[in-house]
Amino acid sequence: MDTSFWLQRWENNNIAFHRSDANPVLVNYFQTLSLMKDSRVFVPLCGKTLDIAWLLSNGYRVAGAELVEMAVEQLFMELELEPTISDAEEVKHYSAKNIDIFVGNIFDVSSQILGPIDAVYDRAALVALPEDMRNQYSAHLMEVTTKAPQLLISYEYDQTLMAGPPFSVSNEEVNQHYGDSYDLNLLVSTDIVGGLKGKCAAKKNIWLLKNT
Repeated sequence: MDTSFWLQRWENNNIAFHRSDANPVLVNYFQTLSLMKDSRVFVPLCGKTLDIAWLLSNGYRVAGAELVEMAVEQLFMELELEPTISDAEEVKHYSAKNIDIFVGNIFDVSSQILGPIDAVYDRAALVALPEDMRNQYSAHLMEVTTKAPQLLISYEYDQTLMAGPPFSVSNEEVNQHYGDSYDLNLLVSTDIVGGLKGKCAAKKNIWLLKNT
């Protein structure tokens, strides 16, 4: 994982990927996971997404993993929570009521560190990683969450027209990563109005991954 790339983006406030509201995908499709209140949801590569505030306000517990500590500091500041900070093997653990964020390389977050997970909300993790890392990521994610069901967002576009992230992840690739472990349900596939970053035509695909 390119630590310097993401750290520089946060230090330069080059975070156009950060939304100023909860993602409509979360708001409109989270119920497809059929979770009970108080379920624990893992948000990989979470940044300071306001989706976490939405999850907390709707009665869920949240775990997250984030490479850049600055993002996590800003997250807790915006949530108006004072975190307890401790070391958990190779990562830092920021915690408060109903929230645990692990700062460091996601591949250093073990199932023992993470704890039990009821569902995964992959809003920007799989698509943030280059192709040569996505196999490792998907295998690690399934291992540490014991193949918890997922709500996954992916994008499809001509990768030669624009460099990621977000990277283009075809439906075939999603199936390669997860088809042996989950029933894959493509909930909706929509054209992105104006194109991805205004540069090229793209589709946003929303997936529900349930255990087989």
